[in-house]
Amino acid sequence: MKIQILNSAKQDLIDGYFFYEKQSEYLGNYFLDSLYSDVDSLLIYVGIHEIHFTYFRSLSIKFPFAIYYKVDENTIKVHAILDCRKRPAWIRKKF
Repeated sequence: MKIQILNSAKQDLIDGYFFYEKQSEYLGNYFLDSLYSDVDSLLIYVGIHEIHFTYFRSLSIKFPFAIYYKVDENTIKVHAILDCRKRPAWIRKKF
């Protein structure tokens, strides 16, 4: 099985990186490392997460972010990586 991070999710990572980098130098890099680790863990835990908005939702371990993904045959497609601190209506609009 392989993981594909779609462009929408890549943009979510970039936005998160800049948000945390403004908070403290190198925190953006730590954010990216942590989120990529969480995405990689999908290879082990694929399909066990709750379904929200028709997507599986995996919560990040170190940051308040959720990874929304679907599984197509042999590919885990990451559609969004969203900040859980946002209002639910904002998250719903992303889908």
